[in-house]
Amino acid sequence: MNQKTYPSAGSWDVLVVGKGNAALCAALAAVNQGASVAMLEAAPDAESGGNSRFAGGVMRFAYDGGKDIAKLVDLSEEELRDIDWESNTTDEFYDDLFRVTAFRTDPALSEILVTRSLEAMVWLRSQGGRFTPNYRHQSAVVDGKRHFFGRMPLWMVGGGAGLVADLTANAVKKGVKIFYDTRAVSLDYDGDKVHGVNAKGPDGMKTYSGKSVVLACGGFEANPEWRTRYIGPGWELAKVRGSRFNVGDGLKMALDIGACPFGNWSGRHAVSWERYAPEFGDLSMLESSYRHSFPLSLMINADGKRFVDEGIEFYNYTYAKYGAEVLKQPGQFAYQVFDAKTKPLLRPEYGDKQVTKVVANTLDELAAKLEGVDPEGFLKTVREYNAAVKKDVPFDHSIKDGKGTVGIDPPKSNWANVLDKAPFEAYAVTCGITFTFGGLRTVADTGQVLDVNFHKIPGLYTAGEMVGGIFYFNYPAGTGLVSGTVFGKIAGDAAGAAALAAPAAGKAAAARLTA
Repeated sequence: MNQKTYPSAGSWDVLVVGKGNAALCAALAAVNQGASVAMLEAAPDAESGGNSRFAGGVMRFAYDGGKDIAKLVDLSEEELRDIDWESNTTDEFYDDLFRVTAFRTDPALSEILVTRSLEAMVWLRSQGGRFTPNYRHQSAVVDGKRHFFGRMPLWMVGGGAGLVADLTANAVKKGVKIFYDTRAVSLDYDGDKVHGVNAKGPDGMKTYSGKSVVLACGGFEANPEWRTRYIGPGWELAKVRGSRFNVGDGLKMALDIGACPFGNWSGRHAVSWERYAPEFGDLSMLESSYRHSFPLSLMINADGKRFVDEGIEFYNYTYAKYGAEVLKQPGQFAYQVFDAKTKPLLRPEYGDKQVTKVVANTLDELAAKLEGVDPEGFLKTVREYNAAVKKDVPFDHSIKDGKGTVGIDPPKSNWANVLDKAPFEAYAVTCGITFTFGGLRTVADTGQVLDVNFHKIPGLYTAGEMVGGIFYFNYPAGTGLVSGTVFGKIAGDAAGAAALAAPAAGKAAAARLTA
């Protein structure tokens, strides 16, 4: 197979492309076996970490009450005794994953994700990941007792950015070499085996040799051309929640040598996002553009109409698909409308300075202030909604309370409060895309990439967003970082073991050149 040659940048047992959570887990798993490991990161150090750096840091894993939580975070006797930690048993995890993906999730991948999630979290803690109770977003005090809800009681200290920093420090301490500003361009492939990566760094194009390569450099969410090609017209208009460097390089490299595409290539994780947020994620305002309290709101489009059942589920199970619904609206925007009764329950980012907010003392005044919204349509929608709310059902934001509406379409299934207490507030949102669901077909328990004939490609593994077949149509919150950890460790373990059992990369490369 003819391929242009470049100067050598050195040889390692394992090369990892990317530097987010999945990539770091792969690197740590490999180096823990005694393999020499290098990472190629397209971003400069200050912007490195992929989408993981922008993640909120909540973790959805299988657990059964406080005894399992105590494996991940030090709890006092009072916390174990007095807090309802809820549960996310393997059956409950399966149910959520199957339901939101319409049972399309790959059976082998989903089984590994669910059944190995707790042990992966224990391993993550051993590698420097720090967990803390998610009191801020996923709990409430009801009748004097704190309850968790949504099956995500823990998050990472410092969110995704904190996790990346902690894992990076451990990787560097263990001798992992990180090349920044080094964008992988193509695989060093001889038609049979992958021998490394051709990458463009500060000193130009070079070949980085490795006996195993792990691609963990994200999807194509920051590539407007690919978004339009695979997800559809209009998706070039979406904001990008995370890294500007995730443009599909790893997917292209793998597909170029015959790797098999797999999964929901027209699928994506997309949320309600600050309407005037920057084009890409901003590391200086990590959570400022989140608008995840929409189940308590009325979501209103430019015609003044509602367009989704805001309260059909906890936000954990709808936020990743409702961004697409906002993108479908006239002008690609909507407003989330609240009154004074629900204002105290809004997530902290609604109080940030970088919000587009309208405040009014009457609904008529609010209607006149909503830029781009038909005021008569809005007032008509609110009147019909208020009249449809079940008045005899008590409101409880910590459960699906059944306080819904009757006789309107779309309905609001839970948390339907009459809008009647001033001041009224409305927050402007658009669509923010997080990551894409399409990826590569792999051997589930090793992460090795398969070609279009379903044969293993020697030397090539993948993890993170690049694993196809897990998410379809929708996504249960908190699963991305957990999936990255589970499959990152699996790929790193397999790549490291294969590399340590193989002849030296330098000798293999020399043999190819003289053949």
